[in-house]
Formats: sequence, structure tokens, C-alpha cells
Amino acid sequence: MVKLKKILYTGLLLWSGVNLYAQDSTPYKNESKTPAPVVRDTIFLEPVKKEAPSDSLAVASFADSGSIAEEADSLALHQGEAGMHGLLSDDPKWKEIDRKWMALVRASMEEDSLISAGEELPATEAVVEELSTDLLKERLRELDSRTPFHITYNPDLERLIKDYLKNRKEVFMNLMAKAKYYFPLFEQTLDKYDIPLEVKYLAIVESALKPTARSRAGATGLWQFMFGTGRQYGLKISSYVDERQDPLLATDAACRYIEDLHDIFGDWDLALAAYNSGPGNVTKAIRRSGGYKNYWNLRMFLPRETAGYLPIFYATMYLFEFGDSHGLHPSDQFDIHYYETDTVWVKHLITFDQIEKKTGISAELLRFLNPAYKLEIIPKPHDRTYHLVLPVDYVGIFVQNEEAIYAYAAEEEAKREKPLPKYAEINQRIRYRVRKGDYLGKIARKFGVSVRSIKRWNHLRSSRIRVGQRLTIYPRRFNFSAQKTSPQKTSVKKKIKPLPKGKVITYKIKEGDSLWSIAQQFEGVSVQNLREWNGIWGNKLQVGQTIRLVQSK
Repeated sequence: MVKLKKILYTGLLLWSGVNLYAQDSTPYKNESKTPAPVVRDTIFLEPVKKEAPSDSLAVASFADSGSIAEEADSLALHQGEAGMHGLLSDDPKWKEIDRKWMALVRASMEEDSLISAGEELPATEAVVEELSTDLLKERLRELDSRTPFHITYNPDLERLIKDYLKNRKEVFMNLMAKAKYYFPLFEQTLDKYDIPLEVKYLAIVESALKPTARSRAGATGLWQFMFGTGRQYGLKISSYVDERQDPLLATDAACRYIEDLHDIFGDWDLALAAYNSGPGNVTKAIRRSGGYKNYWNLRMFLPRETAGYLPIFYATMYLFEFGDSHGLHPSDQFDIHYYETDTVWVKHLITFDQIEKKTGISAELLRFLNPAYKLEIIPKPHDRTYHLVLPVDYVGIFVQNEEAIYAYAAEEEAKREKPLPKYAEINQRIRYRVRKGDYLGKIARKFGVSVRSIKRWNHLRSSRIRVGQRLTIYPRRFNFSAQKTSPQKTSVKKKIKPLPKGKVITYKIKEGDSLWSIAQQFEGVSVQNLREWNGIWGNKLQVGQTIRLVQSK
């Protein structure tokens, strides 16, 4: 027990709950911002790089498995029910790859709980014989010379690095193994936005490279986006899909967010500090410091969590950049790289279980490669198409059996006793005013959300609410039956005044519109005019709603 307490005390988080609380309190992340569109065709249909990279990453064992054509003669149809659906037999080499991935997934789950154990900087310096203070200073100067970050020696940073080397070697070796898959993905997107490639280490600090990581405050994914911030940067969330957990889409959004923060502060260290605690806290620290704009000079004026955030980032960078000098190498739990995967567009709703049965790939590997699908189901709504990420050799099997796979999925769906959840996208925010008789459970039922979500969206520590209080809600539905006696329900029936003579204009309500903002766009039109001409009570508008107005001039 004493040993465990010591580990918990000396271990500093790479992905700390306190850090995630800081994100939850970030005012900038909840401001309205029109996201730059992410074009899936551009992102996902880039040519897949087949050759080994020029760096030290070795070619994975997929290269030894041969092409689909070379293996075709050794593949046989399963007998019995599986054979009825044209199921190809699995290959022993692929089973071995799956086994290694399963071991990695289990290890990553353990790492996530291990590195989340402590919340304070190490109080005492660990003894690491191969790293003297002078040698560390020399290496930090080298890092500083080849990065745009202000990396300088600090006793806290030294204690942190030595603590990691003494107590977290195995964790970092497993992180390095996962980095072989994620870092090429990060680097190509960082390069696209001309952001320093070292920012890839931020994903380790945020999530320990776990795409399904979720904080107590609700921040989700590799880059720990809150719900509102994710939507602002184009990440859609539905009943089936959370794009904050999509590695490539979330990385693209994170790059745009970091780019915006750098535009504000003109400094990469401060951009990362703002990513953690929000621009407001950074600007306040600048004022309180007397105008300093160097992170190390501002550190004492930043929130406690942010004061430790950059040292964690620098320590992670150091261990990855100088890992060889300390015997840190990627664990050999698996062999796969990002460039050895490809995507196929899914034409019909299908489950991971069905894909596993038709291709032989394990559901566990499917979950790792496709973490955005919350229910392990790839939907096919009428207005969009989703993709499936597979190792390149499995892509051939999927395409080869595509018709049989979809036919099998249709058969399974026909047998389903209980229908699957209806696809519903969470894409609208409302401000709800608490009325007499309201309580969180009642409000949650009305909008089809959970009490826990309402509390998280509004930073409520208890379930107590007061009449007149405004709540931010992202509704899944609006239950008008719950408002049968409300003024809004009865007021719609009141007589609509006829439109006066003039040019009649039909206007479709957009996100962020209000009666006042609409009236400002048209000369001679008042808010009261809009209410009377359209039978609107109060100020409530729905996105997509159509109203009429007359412009007399």
C-alpha cells in the first residue's frame, strides 16, 4: 500500500483529470465559431503510401504477408453456416497480428488508468544515473535550437523527466509503439497547416493516444474536445458516430484550433497553454505579469493545471527525442503503421460483428482502427456516407466479398427483434429558461438527453436549478406534449396579421439568428413586425424554420 501511494504521489499525469477540468472551463472553446469544412474525399482518399518511410520506423509484418492474390490459393470457404455466406477463412499470420493488437489494446487501457493516478509535480528528484543536470541542460538547449518552442531548463522539468525515466519507462515504450501508427497521421495534418510537427506530442499529454478517452468533464478523443468546441470546428456527433473520436477528423480540427490560438498570441508555447486553459486565462496572466509573453515568465500567474501542462509536454518531447539514449524503444506488441491501412466507403448499414464474420478481422482491431463508431455500427443515413478503415490486405477481402457482406448484413437485420436506434445528429444548441415546476429530470426527458449531460454542459455541481435560470442544451428531440399548457403552444394559434403591400421575402432561419438580427438585415422591418406577420410568440426560433416578411422600401 505504501508503495502504491508513493507511485500515485510521484507520478505526474500525461493526461490529467485536472487538465481536462481546465479545458471544461475554457471560455474560448464555447464561443461561436464557423468551422472550416473538412472534405472527407480530400482527407481519406489520398493515395496510400506503400513504401517504408525514410525514418527509423521499420516496415511492419504486413509486408511479409504477401498480396491478396498470392494468398488466394490458400484461402478456403468456411463450412456450415459460415460457408453459406461465402465467408473466407482466416489466415494464421493475420490471427497473429490480431493477437498482438489485442495485447496492445489491453495494455493501453492499463496505461490510461496508470498515468491518470497523480495530479502533482514530483516533490523529489528521482535518481537517474545516466542523466546529469548538465547533460539534461545541454540536450534541452539542443531541443530549443531546433524547435519553435521556448524549451529551457527548469528544476520542475528535470524532476518530471527523471520521474518518468524511473517510474514510467514501460508506459512510454507502449506509447512509442502506438505512436508508430498515429504520428504519421498527425504529421501530415500538422504539415498541412504549417504547425510545428512537435505538436504531435500534445496528443500524448491529452489522451495517452487513446481515441476513445473521455474526461470527467466530457472532453473526448485524442485531442480532448468538449462538445461545443468540437461542433465549432466541424466535428459532428450523432447517435452512432462521435467524430471527436475519429483520429484524422479530430486531428484536423485540433490543428485549426491551435492555428487560431497561435494567431491570437503569436507564440506556440502560449497557444498550447491556451489550448489547456483558454485564451482568457493566458491574457490575464500576461496582464498580471506586467506584460511578459514568455511562458516561463507567465507560469506563476497561470492556473495550477496549466503551470504543469507545458512541462509535461516538454518532458514527453524529451523522452521521445532522446529515448534511444535511455534505452527507450517501442514495445514489440504489434506491427502496423498508418500507411498500411486504407479506407472503403460503406454503402449499407453494417456492424463490426458482421464485418468480422465476413473478413476474418477481429472486432477488437476494427474498434481500434474505427473508434468513432460508438455502437460498433457503421450507419448509412440518406445524406452522407461513412468510411471503414482496414489494413490494406483486408481491404481486398472486403471488396472481393462486398455483395455477400451487404447481403449477409441485410439478412441479419431482417432477423433483428429490436430495431436499431434511429440515426439522429446532435447539431443544435438552445438556451432554455427554467420555469416553475421544472427539474433536471423533467427537462432531460423533454429534450431526450440525460441529466448528467445537462449538468456537464452547464457546469452544474448539483441538480438544483432556479426559476429563470438559463441552461444550454443540445437536444436530441423536442417533446411538445410536455408543453401542452405553455404559452408557446397556445400562442401559435393566435391570428397572424396579413402582410402589408410590398416585396414579400421568405427567410430561412440559420444557426445564430434572432428576431433582432433578422430585422437589422431588412430596412423598415421591426422585431414586432416579424412576430405579427408570422405568429411568433416571444423570441424563440428554430433552425430551418421559414418566416415571411415585407420590405416596403
